[in-house]
Amino acid sequence: MASPDLSARDRLAVRGSADDAARLVRRVLTEVGPTYRPVGQASLIESLADAIPGLSLFPRFYWMETSTVPAPPAVAVEWLDEVTVKEATSLFDRFFPDSFAQPGDGGAHRWAGIVDSLDSRTPPEPLAVAADVWSAAGCGFMAGVCTHPAARGRGLAQAVCGFVLGELVRRHGRAALMVHGGNQSAIAVYERLGMAKRPLAGAQVTASPS
Repeated sequence: MASPDLSARDRLAVRGSADDAARLVRRVLTEVGPTYRPVGQASLIESLADAIPGLSLFPRFYWMETSTVPAPPAVAVEWLDEVTVKEATSLFDRFFPDSFAQPGDGGAHRWAGIVDSLDSRTPPEPLAVAADVWSAAGCGFMAGVCTHPAARGRGLAQAVCGFVLGELVRRHGRAALMVHGGNQSAIAVYERLGMAKRPLAGAQVTASPS
């Protein structure tokens, strides 16, 4: 399935046997163009990269999901109003500029966060945030998880993520996210919240497929 501009990229979702997928992906890429990036089960995409010259693998990542509402967060989390969402923009500008979901990009349905002071000398500001973004019937999706570095180690990310995941499960019956395979600290947080992971991979065209 080819989807233009999905999460800021042209993506080609692939599923099936390795041999059949290799033949089909070759044909599809000649039609949709080299900007489309095949994405799917890690073992399948790795097989495609071996079978199709010109495809280069990205590092593995995980699809993680849960259908269980996590325990209530230990600190206060709230859905942010428009003013506070704008204030959260600086978090991403400074600490997570490559995030697929960011305040103001129009993709998120709503943002949740913890607003507090870093210390007694600073005014309250968003310290940890996460978004309900790209959710659809049957599956809510969370992205844009970002915590101020000076506030890490206080359980704020787990609190915000647990709050958002709980709301998504209640509304859609299931909640999911994607996380880079090397981000072990985030994976540990999501696993503590009851999420199971499945390895995925992506590839891009770096030369003309043949």
